[in-house]
Amino acid sequence: MGADLEFKEIARSTTTLARAGIIHTMRGDIETPVFMPVGTLATVKSLSPEDLLSCGAQIILGNTYHLFLRPGCDVIQMFSGLHRFMHWEKPILTDSGGFQVFSLAKLRKITEDGADFQSHIDGSRHLLTPEKAVEIQLCLNSDIIMCLDQCIAFPSTEQEARDALDRTTRWARRCKSAWQDHADGANALFGIVQGGMYPELRQAAADALVEMEFPGYAIGGLSVGEPVEIMLEMAEVTLERLPRVSPRYIMGVGTPENLVELVARGADMFDCVMPTRNARNGQLFTPNGTININNARFRTDTDPIDPACTCYTCRHYSRAYLRHLYLSREILAYRLNTIHNIHYYLDLMREMRNAVIHDAFDDFRKTFYEKRTNP
Repeated sequence: MGADLEFKEIARSTTTLARAGIIHTMRGDIETPVFMPVGTLATVKSLSPEDLLSCGAQIILGNTYHLFLRPGCDVIQMFSGLHRFMHWEKPILTDSGGFQVFSLAKLRKITEDGADFQSHIDGSRHLLTPEKAVEIQLCLNSDIIMCLDQCIAFPSTEQEARDALDRTTRWARRCKSAWQDHADGANALFGIVQGGMYPELRQAAADALVEMEFPGYAIGGLSVGEPVEIMLEMAEVTLERLPRVSPRYIMGVGTPENLVELVARGADMFDCVMPTRNARNGQLFTPNGTININNARFRTDTDPIDPACTCYTCRHYSRAYLRHLYLSREILAYRLNTIHNIHYYLDLMREMRNAVIHDAFDDFRKTFYEKRTNP
């Protein structure tokens, strides 16, 4: 497969395309389907690495754009990469920065060379080329690195989507060449499929990347404002063109319902800021739906967020206390809420994996939705 990364499918649903597998990396095995907590700035907001381990995190995500701008590769190189810098020994995946250039950078200009942008931090100008994106990620020494891609807004015209995917494909070739020239086998490079909301473009982009033979494949440009039905359709038509012998990663998605539906369609890997961002806004996930801890009805509620949950927060704290912390804007509120939400997401993935292994994914899916419609 290339690099020190190997994927093995160990079970497959007979009624859906859901599957369970293992991704072998130098820093440990990753059981799929897997959710990766987002640690954009070399930290998952409000949590320590020990908190993440207690929740069952197997791999976390960092971001090239942000870490390149601050603290910079010169600092991270002093620690031989992100792992020692942030005290995380398990695998790390880093995004290439393409989405952040699209969403955060000021006065950006996309050319064939790369993305010329102005930093959102200090206004300094930078050119992020495909080769530079690979170079930065090798400096970060992440276990899985991503090709630079061009993200587009929703809605976009078919021509805009075609131009972006063609450029993304050309950039992918340059990224692979740079990776082959400089990587030592410890960092696996994934290609990213673009194509907007046009099925034929998605399929053509996937076919072009598969021809290049990457260790893994990601689907980008989803969850950018499009209806859920379109997002699922684009994921489905793309996933069916990606090889089953490789891990398949849906970037930036999503809700618990999104994860269930995308696993059913054959996806293996996910990341999203939703569990951490929602936690900081008092939105807590449970099998019966999301609760707002700010709600007055929790003022004297002595129960945990979810009586069946085994996370640290639910084992020790009541809804009344969490509401008090949140209303008081105490820092502890963010940590305890985030522990619960991350645990919920990781536990959901474990449940789906077990359902696939026991060929009971349809039963799991039915129960999942029944709980949410009958809280």
